[in-house]
Amino acid sequence: MPNAAYDRLTDRFARIATIGECASMLGWDAAAMMPSGGAKARGDQLAVLAGLSHAQLTDAATGDDLIAAETTRGGADPWQTANLALMRQAYTRATALPGDLVEAQARANAACEKVWRDARQASDFKQVAPFLTEVLRLTREAATALAPALGLAPYDALMDGNQRGVRSADVAPIFAAYEAFLATALPQAEALQARRPAPMRPQGPFPIARQEDLCRRLSERLGLDFDHARLDRSAHPFSGGTQTDVRITTRYIEQDFTQAVLAVVHETGHALYERGLPPAYARQPVGEPAGMGVHESQSLIVEMQAYRSDAFLSWLGPELAATFGGAPEPYAPDNLGRLWRRVERSFIRVDADEMTYPAHVILRFRLEQALIAGDLVVADLPGAWNDGLQALLGIVPPDDARGCLQDIHWYDGAFGYFPSYTLGAMAAAQLMNAARRAVPTLDDGLARGDLSPLLGWLRTNVHAQGSRLGFNDLLRAATGKPLDPADFQAHLTARYLV
Repeated sequence: MPNAAYDRLTDRFARIATIGECASMLGWDAAAMMPSGGAKARGDQLAVLAGLSHAQLTDAATGDDLIAAETTRGGADPWQTANLALMRQAYTRATALPGDLVEAQARANAACEKVWRDARQASDFKQVAPFLTEVLRLTREAATALAPALGLAPYDALMDGNQRGVRSADVAPIFAAYEAFLATALPQAEALQARRPAPMRPQGPFPIARQEDLCRRLSERLGLDFDHARLDRSAHPFSGGTQTDVRITTRYIEQDFTQAVLAVVHETGHALYERGLPPAYARQPVGEPAGMGVHESQSLIVEMQAYRSDAFLSWLGPELAATFGGAPEPYAPDNLGRLWRRVERSFIRVDADEMTYPAHVILRFRLEQALIAGDLVVADLPGAWNDGLQALLGIVPPDDARGCLQDIHWYDGAFGYFPSYTLGAMAAAQLMNAARRAVPTLDDGLARGDLSPLLGWLRTNVHAQGSRLGFNDLLRAATGKPLDPADFQAHLTARYLV
């Protein structure tokens, strides 16, 4: 029986999603194309869009239609049932936040992100500290408003906005167990690595035009359709846009192509996920990604699990040699493996190896918890950062550019996001295990530079599921169990400790 209330809701949420698409494109433009002088106006534009979206979502008619639809949708299609539940969740979050707070956050985030770019370049935390203080103040105000509406602690309310159903109490013991694993595994990996030949680095320069052409070809090879995608440059690589117009970015260094290539492969994983979402539920909550932890699993299964595998490197080495020329030995697959699967205690998260990367996330998880709780003030962040990294990896950043200024996230208002990176890495290992069991020819495909066997499995088991299932339910359906960090540790052991 037709449900007019539900139909009105789908129309309304499609409009809200379209507003979000506009904001996403403006955000991409701000990072990739916009002149610096446009920052103030762009902040105003994003604030107005945030306000429009919030007004649509919190309109009294939305609440009335939710009640009517929830009352009359007995026996509905499970996708529609899940969609309605996600609409209710979005409405609950939105109505907990005053519209003026939503707009104030958008303006403060845009202003802070602009100053952060200059502060990072100058390695001057004091330059951005007042702006971050304002972002944090507004974020804490929002978290405090969300907490009672959701029945969560303030920090958990922020986490829930990034990965539905995952709490700090779930993450903390996983991170503590990994910290203990790392304390033993990292020295073992370093000792084993020291006994092996040091990797040879390909010698540049590597013309940026060739790097850009290679990155596009690799992205296409991995499955991205550039009739629905763009590749551009930005200070911090990212993926954005919409399901039918995906935008990925990277950054180039003429003396080393590694950073650009690895970033593009990572962002292509994100883009492939967006492109594989169920088109029948486009612009509906149930048709969106299942959360940032799942999103990160899709970028990392491509970058870490597939791209850096022995099978794929056997195909990639000759491609790199043909692109850049020079001595062929650095492009030998075994050398590329030693080069790109090398553990190192380093300062920069985005350049970290997969064994030490979770330590960078653990640090940020603990610091942002303290910031939201009021136990850490912005002025003390650089020192707390340095102390935390020393405790985890035994190193201290020489400056703030390689310390607390390196990531865009907090300066853009993204708190409760960082845990998703390591949850995604663990989920990627678990999904890859399941994919290999289900598709015995998967590695044969990778050896031909063909990701389609893996991508086909992901399309069915992850991408096409949208956000119908939460993080652990999605993993359970795809792999037979909820998140199991043991799969990630087993992957690291096989790759670095044997």
